[in-house]
Amino acid sequence: MDANLLAMLDVQVGELEQRIKSVIGQEETSAAKARLLLSIPGIGPVSAAMLIAEMPEIGRMTSGEAAAMTDLAPIPHDSGAMRGKPAIAGGQRALRHVLFQAALAAACHNPVLKPVAQTLKIRGKSHKLVIVAIARRLVTIANAILKTGVPWRPHLSR
Repeated sequence: MDANLLAMLDVQVGELEQRIKSVIGQEETSAAKARLLLSIPGIGPVSAAMLIAEMPEIGRMTSGEAAAMTDLAPIPHDSGAMRGKPAIAGGQRALRHVLFQAALAAACHNPVLKPVAQTLKIRGKSHKLVIVAIARRLVTIANAILKTGVPWRPHLSR
């Protein structure tokens, strides 16, 4: 990639992150949520902002509800005697895509989720299934952290 284009994109990303941070910082409840979410390895400014904007009820629901709201809960495709393969799909596509990116980072850098990802890979699970599983766990962790109001502490998350 052209170095000038890369530098320009880096500047634009930085500016957008500052604008997001500024908007979230203007409202104390959102700022407090963002601080808690940013304590989770794998959740960055964009994923924290998307969770706050797209899931205002996060922190006030069960883990299953949080997974379903982000369309990360597998939905069975069964009819009568036919048993289909469960899949994810539906609603908040942009949020799901942001959580996929967060899951990619968490699978490499989150001390709790990295071993989970490695175990799934060893078991022969597909890359997409691994990322979906990590994204689901990530949103479950985010929901629990916002529910308790306690920042990420890896020794308590095991």
